[in-house]
Amino acid sequence: MIRYPLATIGAIAALIAIAPSAGAQTACAPREQLVKLLADQYKEGRVGIGLAQPGQVMEVFASSHGSWTMVLTLPDGKACMIANGNNWEMVTKIKGSPI
Repeated sequence: MIRYPLATIGAIAALIAIAPSAGAQTACAPREQLVKLLADQYKEGRVGIGLAQPGQVMEVFASSHGSWTMVLTLPDGKACMIANGNNWEMVTKIKGSPI
C-alpha cells in the first residue's frame, strides 16, 4: 500500500522536472546569440532598454519594416523573447508634454 503513494509522488516529481525543460523551448538563449538572431533574421536593432527586477534588463528591438521583439535578460546572461509583433512606431516626445 505504501508503494502506490510513493509511485504517485515520483510521477509528479518527474513531471515537474520535465516542465522547465519544455518551457526552455520558448525562445531563450544566451543574449549574444539571441541578439544576433534578431539582427540577422529580422533586421532588428535595439531601440529601448530599461531595468526590470533587480539584475534583469528589458530591451526592445525593432526593424525599419515594423517588426519588434521584447527581450528579458537575466543576470546569468540568459535572454528570453517575451513578446513580439508588427507595426512598431517610434514616438517622439514633444518638449513640455508629459510622458
